[in-house]
Amino acid sequence: MKLKNLRWWVITLIALATVINYIDRSALSVLWPDIVEELFPDESALERKQIYANISIVFILSYAFGQAIFGKIFDWVGTRLGFVLSIGIWSLATAAHAMAQGVLSFSIFRAILGVAEAGNWPGAAKSNADWFPTKERALAQGIFNSGAAIGGIIAIPLIAYLTVFFSWQMVFVVIGLVGLLWLIPWIILVKAPPKNHPWITDEEREYILTGQKTVDSEGICDENEYNPSTAELLSRKESWGVIIASAAIDPIWWLFVFWIPIYLNEVYGMDVKSIGIYGWVPYVGAMFGAWFGGLLAQNRIKAGWTTDKTRKLTITLGCLIMLPALLAMANPGGPTMAVIIMAVILFGFQTTIGNVQTLPSDLFGKKAVGTLSGFSGMAAKLGALGLTALVPILTADGNYTPAFVIGASLAIIAIAAVWILIPKIEPLKSNK
Repeated sequence: MKLKNLRWWVITLIALATVINYIDRSALSVLWPDIVEELFPDESALERKQIYANISIVFILSYAFGQAIFGKIFDWVGTRLGFVLSIGIWSLATAAHAMAQGVLSFSIFRAILGVAEAGNWPGAAKSNADWFPTKERALAQGIFNSGAAIGGIIAIPLIAYLTVFFSWQMVFVVIGLVGLLWLIPWIILVKAPPKNHPWITDEEREYILTGQKTVDSEGICDENEYNPSTAELLSRKESWGVIIASAAIDPIWWLFVFWIPIYLNEVYGMDVKSIGIYGWVPYVGAMFGAWFGGLLAQNRIKAGWTTDKTRKLTITLGCLIMLPALLAMANPGGPTMAVIIMAVILFGFQTTIGNVQTLPSDLFGKKAVGTLSGFSGMAAKLGALGLTALVPILTADGNYTPAFVIGASLAIIAIAAVWILIPKIEPLKSNK
């Protein structure tokens, strides 16, 4: 049996995994108003916010180290088994949240969830490097990243709706089971990389493998990919450009993923059901931004732009979209305008991040992509951890402006890291 356009089936499955990933991780923030009423009825509003922040910090810290761990795992065992381990463990951890009774148990289950969910990103980057020619990678990454946005769109109203029929404990069980069901089509469809896959057409195999070959400045094909050791990889300034850009840009996303429901609850007095009505809107902007960033990059490369020019200008454009919108959040007015401005911010973020995440495969061979993606992902989550830890302090009086100003500053740092530390985005060669 031959299946046409197999690579697009693979990236669609990974995008679906990302939808599930975001539903699972978003459940705690959406259900939090109900959870605190049951488990923490005597704490003040500030104490409840701090408890939530502490549990979230455990998740991010675990997620950060999970990125580095699973980056190596995916390079060792490949994407097929790597995704089975990642999504299988995180789905079980999600369901286990139903047994949580306090801060410690929630923290334990969030830690397991964080480590396992982290595998989704280096796994997707490695799958992108395996299954797509260079010119299609930004679009493939955009489709994958749109899964995060779609997950956000679906998660908030879906979880709010489920609370009509189920307790918060049962909601965790239901969404955990969905991830286990995803494993069935993945195991059936992704039997091997494209070079050896029995279902791929000869034309698609040739298209993918030929499009992955590197070409030097004289147009001569170089079959030898640069797959440095971890120490050598970390000695290259280009690697640090990817790592620093990721560490700067990612906290902006997590600022909204973790705090949109809490922000709407605190600033506008919304309950879980009202949050379900408003909270999904920002993710619509994220979804369109993921598609826009991918399509823009693909269009420019087809038009003859170099990878270097395409990536840098698309990354810069996304950051410049975010900057004024982040500052506008200082005084958004009513909740409708607030979530619309958030949608603009997440549009810009996704325009940028899809191209940042393709940088490892632009710079290094396939056997090193997972490793650099893991390290940059770990740095990104440590940056997000720092901002998450600051939010309860910065917003103690209910004013979120300082957090948004920090977000704008981080966007500037991301632009600088790419332009200064990566003089030219192209396949690197060994210095030896």
